[in-house]
Amino acid sequence: MGMIQEFKEFAVKGNALDMAVGIILGAAFNKVVNSLVNDIIMPPIGMAIGGVDFKNLAIVLKEASVTATGEEIAAVTINYGMFINNIIDFLIVAFSVFVIVKVMTRAISSRSTPAEA
Repeated sequence: MGMIQEFKEFAVKGNALDMAVGIILGAAFNKVVNSLVNDIIMPPIGMAIGGVDFKNLAIVLKEASVTATGEEIAAVTINYGMFINNIIDFLIVAFSVFVIVKVMTRAISSRSTPAEA
């Protein structure tokens, strides 16, 4: 069977459509989680540690400068605040997926269990 024919069969199967829907929902879910972390969770944490915005936490390795010709050279930084935000994003997504899989597994297993007479 040729590769094009195999691709046609794959694309027509329901699994490809299910995967596409999952990817689209995953992208939308990512926006919600980012907003949750950046707009709800991090501001109170930043306020509790003295009004720090985590996005701005960084170690400056080299300050920004201007060359003799007037060209600006950006600062070189290690942005550990953004790293902390991304870790929190990951933990929320991982926990959410865990809960969804657990609920779906429970729903599937309760449906497939034969009814007691």
